[in-house]
Amino acid sequence: MNTATTSPVRRFLIWGGATGWVGGHLEKLLISQGKDVHTTGVRMENQIEVQRVLDEIRPTHVINCAGKTGRPNVDWCEDHKLETIRANVIGTLILADECEKRGIHCTVMATGCIYASQYTPDHTHLLSPPFRETDPANFSGSFYSYTKSRVEDLLRFYPTTLILRLRMPVSDDLHPRNFVTKITQYNHVVSIPNSNSILHDLLPLAIAMAEHAETGVVNFTNPGAISHNEVLGLYREIVDPGFKWENFTLEEQGKVVKAGRSNCELDTTKLVGIVKRYRAEGWEGGEVPEIHEAYRRCFERMREGLQSRGGALA
Repeated sequence: MNTATTSPVRRFLIWGGATGWVGGHLEKLLISQGKDVHTTGVRMENQIEVQRVLDEIRPTHVINCAGKTGRPNVDWCEDHKLETIRANVIGTLILADECEKRGIHCTVMATGCIYASQYTPDHTHLLSPPFRETDPANFSGSFYSYTKSRVEDLLRFYPTTLILRLRMPVSDDLHPRNFVTKITQYNHVVSIPNSNSILHDLLPLAIAMAEHAETGVVNFTNPGAISHNEVLGLYREIVDPGFKWENFTLEEQGKVVKAGRSNCELDTTKLVGIVKRYRAEGWEGGEVPEIHEAYRRCFERMREGLQSRGGALA
């Protein structure tokens, strides 16, 4: 066990938490739990600054929510390869390395968009089994995914690092980074079953896993796979009855994007096992619901939030 987890006082440092979306959610959650939490926006590729921040704040746990995903989407990375490498590879490794030198547990909010599942010709059903944590990456259709799979291969060697693979993350509001917000604003949507991550269900578990000093790779999604049409159907049913959308094919999508998109289902056996173990130990966190049920609950919370702010769509 590393020295960070045996300390009587836990101090969390969120990299990218000052302005980041997922980091901001984690900061609020940690504060609500009464934890000692700090944030920084220092660029990870600046090794001297990384060292300074770690030595000044002296965290027991670092959660890395930084990196380049591209604005407005991963196509940005195709034209900004060096910036993407510096953040997603060099910076991520520098932070993990400096944490390891100091015995600090480092959680990396990574991605599962490094795989491509096999589907029926109409892309409505999966043919291949879900990808496990030990399966080698088989998708490099975008430069973003390429950098993420390469850095994960190296991070695996760090004994103080936990790698959580998120996919298409979803919050309970209509934040611009929310996967649901994105697909409701597209002119056309490709509908393919995928693993998704509902942040409400998973972020409390990320904190618990850091505190338990978990290491290695964990697929960090809700169990199961759901198509874009199923997501939008639930959104229309629960949040916005007047919502309409149109589909187009992967081939048609390929004409309007620079980079390919990962479509896959991840195996959550390891994650579910961790939850069961924690609950048996008395952890008060909830189960991680199957993705269809998780979306239904998410949209019910979203509707309630909109109504409470006077912006109800229903």
